[in-house]
Amino acid sequence: MLKDFVKAELPDEEELKSKLKEERARLSASQMKIKEAGLPVMVLFEGWNAAGKGALIGKVIRNIDPRFFKVATMDREPSPEEKRYPFLYRYIKEIPEAGKFRFFDTCWMEEVVDGVLDKKLTEDIYQKRVHSINVIERQLCDNGYLVIKFFFHISKKEQKKRLKNLQSSKDTSWRVDKDDLLQNKHYDRCLEVFEKYLSDTNQSRAPWYIIDATDKKWAELQVLQFLNQGIDIALKNQKMNVPILQNTFPLEKIVKLSEIPLDDKTVSAAEYDAELERLQKELKDLGNKVYRKKIPVIIAYEGWDAAGKGGNIKRITEALDPRDYVVEPIASPEPHEKARHYLWRFWTRLPKTGHITIFDRTWYGRVMVERLEGFCSENDWQRAYNEINEFEKELTDWGAVIIKFWVQIDKDTQLQRFNDRQNTPEKQWKITDEDWRNREKWDQYEGAIDEMIAKTSTTFAPWYVLESVDKKYARIKALKIVIEQIKKALE
Repeated sequence: MLKDFVKAELPDEEELKSKLKEERARLSASQMKIKEAGLPVMVLFEGWNAAGKGALIGKVIRNIDPRFFKVATMDREPSPEEKRYPFLYRYIKEIPEAGKFRFFDTCWMEEVVDGVLDKKLTEDIYQKRVHSINVIERQLCDNGYLVIKFFFHISKKEQKKRLKNLQSSKDTSWRVDKDDLLQNKHYDRCLEVFEKYLSDTNQSRAPWYIIDATDKKWAELQVLQFLNQGIDIALKNQKMNVPILQNTFPLEKIVKLSEIPLDDKTVSAAEYDAELERLQKELKDLGNKVYRKKIPVIIAYEGWDAAGKGGNIKRITEALDPRDYVVEPIASPEPHEKARHYLWRFWTRLPKTGHITIFDRTWYGRVMVERLEGFCSENDWQRAYNEINEFEKELTDWGAVIIKFWVQIDKDTQLQRFNDRQNTPEKQWKITDEDWRNREKWDQYEGAIDEMIAKTSTTFAPWYVLESVDKKYARIKALKIVIEQIKKALE
């Protein structure tokens, strides 16, 4: 892309001045349209050192109300703490809310190309990183984001001149470091790496715009024109459905919930007490090994209301060091969560390496509650199956153990437990009008759950059904599965 880049003709001074005024006013007017339409806008600035990225961000944001934007300046390398999370974690944390801009002074590109140039990334890891970037950019666009990517291009000669100018003054010499000088010295090698990355991540939903940054005013005009054009198109296409991608992940065959026998899944009190003590002791030892070997573990619970998720989670956490795990009870999204990609609130709750996060309800709300209650469009939830599989694959590739439980009971057992909660004062907080409303849609939910399990029980993150008419049986089964999966990871 860079090698074939043909510079557009630079307008004369009067035309340039006139067009800049026009595009600045256009961006200023667009911000209210973006706010009203709830359009989140991500603008990524990449390019050669000394190409003027930072200065141009400053010029662009002058046209926007400060309440509607933030600038994210990403460090070249993740901090030691950030390295304990997936590669994309520190970037996804920064995505904007609906109706706002987020400008990135370098984003995921810099970390990847620096890794290649410094020979820290093998070709295999590079390809995985590129795939992760392409997936998340596509997901963001499919979920209503506008992702605009700029690469600021200058020649080797121009870069050398700018670096010398900066070095010539005491007030600006601090801005030139050894990386800047090395990049200019090895310009041709950097050009090859940049070229490959730009080609590998140039997608129709999120294309690269190469900016001729030789003239600063001309660079500003190009950025404003592409940004305004992108905003106009995104606003027009906002309500359009996007393609539902075919599943490409290997799936495990699982029977429908109605075909799973429940009556014979019981355990005696004596057997339960003995097994619980033995399994919790074993899990405690494994928890220490997980911490020592820095393996992240994610345990995800879904199930019918009153199925016994809370008690099941309690028997697992009793065995763990309280410093090494977190339980995340997931309710309706908060306004700031609802204003972002639906997976954002789960990305930001992931465990760091060596820790365990237990989700009491999960990202699967997208294809259950949100689907059946009309909180998202049909296109949204149909698309979510593949997006969730991609999310879980990203986590398993990172090294996480993912254990997904569906806690299963029958309709009569649920009614019995609902009535027990309703009639027991100390349990009444557990039952709500919403629980009763959801019960009326049992058959609809069961169909949605069967589809969910069928489409997301992958070989790398399969579903496990916990038969929970006898809660003690379900607790023992869950402990055994957690132990088995952690042992596999430790091997």
